Amino acid sequence: MKSATMILERKDFLINSILDSFALAFIYFAPSLAHLLSFPVYLIEPMRLMLVLSLVHSGRTNSYILALTLPFFSFLVSGHPMFGKMLIITVEMVCNVFLFYLLTGKIKRIFPAMLISIVCSKFLCYLLYLLFFSMVFVRSEAETSFLLVQVATTLVFSLYAGFIFKKKNFHLS
Repeated sequence: MKSATMILERKDFLINSILDSFALAFIYFAPSLAHLLSFPVYLIEPMRLMLVLSLVHSGRTNSYILALTLPFFSFLVSGHPMFGKMLIITVEMVCNVFLFYLLTGKIKRIFPAMLISIVCSKFLCYLLYLLFFSMVFVRSEAETSFLLVQVATTLVFSLYAGFIFKKKNFHLS
């Protein structure tokens, strides 16, 4: 039994390490990818994408670690987002993880849990932008095209989580 537990722990550690390395590399290279592809990569919310992958494939602890570190890492390597915005994004990401696990425990359905957790954490983010910046800042952050892309990515992320957990037969770690 002990060896089976050790194998599972090694597998989890390996999955988390690979996912975390990929997440950091993706965030690190996002500005370069945007230039290379002539596409504003920020529209697909790279940090949230990495967070959703962590929620789906690696579990609670690793998701909190990524939620706390990805915005700071992005700030360190690229200077973006600016410090205040980085703190708000960190709160948003942590809120996303917290709500996801809270909701999956209450409603036992992944798609609505992911959808609601993303929407509520996004709402909190915009509320904090309003409190700490201004309505002008919120309007510039919430252009119609950006909001439409956010709706689309939120649906895609939620559908992905629902599909993967259905395939896994709904086991959260």
